[in-house]
Amino acid sequence: MPATKSQPPPAAAIATSYLNAETTIRSWLLTTDHKRIGVLFLAATSAALALGGVFALLVRLELLTPDRTFMDAMTYNRFFTLHGVIMVWLFMIPAIPAAFGNFLLPLMLGARDVAFPRLNLASFYFYVAGAVVVLGGAIAGGADTGWTFYPPYSSQTPTALVPVLLGVFILGISSTITGINFIVTTHTMRTRGLHWFRMPLFVWAIYATSIILVLATPVLGMTLLLVAVDHAFGLGIFDPAIGGDPILFQHIFWFYSHPAVYIMVLPAMGVITEVVQAFSRKEIFSYHAIVIASLGIAFIGFLTWGHHMFTSGMSMFDAAAFGSLSMFVAVFSAIKVFTWVATLYRGSIVLDAPMLYFFGFLFLFSIGGMTGVALASTSLDVHWHDTYFVVAHFHFIMVGGTMMAFLAALHYWFPKMFGRLYPRMWSVVAAFLVFSGFVITFSPQFWLGNAGMPRRYFSYPPEFQALHVISTVGSWAIAAGLVLTLAYLVGSLRWGKPAGANPWGVASFEWDTPSPPPQHNYEEAPVVTGGPHQYWREGGGS
Repeated sequence: MPATKSQPPPAAAIATSYLNAETTIRSWLLTTDHKRIGVLFLAATSAALALGGVFALLVRLELLTPDRTFMDAMTYNRFFTLHGVIMVWLFMIPAIPAAFGNFLLPLMLGARDVAFPRLNLASFYFYVAGAVVVLGGAIAGGADTGWTFYPPYSSQTPTALVPVLLGVFILGISSTITGINFIVTTHTMRTRGLHWFRMPLFVWAIYATSIILVLATPVLGMTLLLVAVDHAFGLGIFDPAIGGDPILFQHIFWFYSHPAVYIMVLPAMGVITEVVQAFSRKEIFSYHAIVIASLGIAFIGFLTWGHHMFTSGMSMFDAAAFGSLSMFVAVFSAIKVFTWVATLYRGSIVLDAPMLYFFGFLFLFSIGGMTGVALASTSLDVHWHDTYFVVAHFHFIMVGGTMMAFLAALHYWFPKMFGRLYPRMWSVVAAFLVFSGFVITFSPQFWLGNAGMPRRYFSYPPEFQALHVISTVGSWAIAAGLVLTLAYLVGSLRWGKPAGANPWGVASFEWDTPSPPPQHNYEEAPVVTGGPHQYWREGGGS
């Protein structure tokens, strides 16, 4: 980023990196260092990914046969609900912003920490508390409503829904605190010379995501509290049998939950933008296009919630308006895709693991985006609504996109976070397993949905079995790739080769510090005089 790099910290500062400053458990649990909090979030969200993945494997195993395989229908309903709740609110929403955003934002801004370090630690404990309450509800009897908690059934279910709802409400507090902290940090703690249009594009992605978090999350909190009260006391807020309105729930739930799609994917896009520059050795094709697209997605995303409700009943004008706005927001995503592809042109491309995950993201996001545009058309949505076509679309664009970017970020910044290198060969094998497994798992579900297979069904006609078997086998490949990734990354923490300050030869600002970074990031505030990825400058790149 700077034309003249900041001076590296003295040896004493390097000796007290954030990892070895004080290594007791208490020092980690009471830390206010943004880097340690980022690592804590990374460990917690990775555990959530593993647990949500186990539920997914159990659901896919049950669907190997048309009727009961090894669990009854109620257990199946609880498992797919907990899979959705854990993956959406414990992994996909917080993983990249809370883990990598916390670790990298101050480094990329030239700051020593976030604006509110104690509030930052509080956000982690709110996350842990929310996770404990959600899992406590699962142990107490689980929920069987799906992760969307649709009434009127959610007001009547005999399962332990209220703890799950309260747990998600607490998780929303964590997200809101994190968003406020990142917004204030970005506005007030940029180092000298770091103007808005010199900020790294990952910072722009986190900033746009934080706006959505702060504006939309309270709406979700109110909605879930109303469902909990409705379920606990039978007030009938959303129950039509006693005067409630379930369509009102859908409006206010999706007013949050469609922007929440971009809470998941905008940080992923930020990661992808950093990776494509680093491993093609080029500045992004159009910096301003990426910034405008990030902000456009953040704001237009608030106006598209109705495309989830085409079959709920709305006027032709409303359906046309929501469909048009949904297609319009796709324009901003397309701008990013074309900008990433243009960045590759004549680049010096290096196919290390982060870049492989970039290509995986590009493929899955493009397929998911195109099917999303199709679903925004009312005539097609009526046929595909609540079928496996929607499951495949959602997993391609959200789960696949988020997971590919999460793994790209993990492999790209692992040397920076822990000062160690991982084995290149195994990282390539794992990337192939995860990507190929994802395509094998979810591609057949487009055909299932087009043939009319409803989602969330415990049983299905025998003619659909072959596609379900293929889908289940693909899930095993994803699991194998993730287990392999966990094994070599954990092993690298102990046996990996020292990374050095900048093992990728990247011209981005956070790599100007030692790996792992010193406890306070910078002894003196750096001065920025250029853009974030200037590979033409002296000393930039390799």
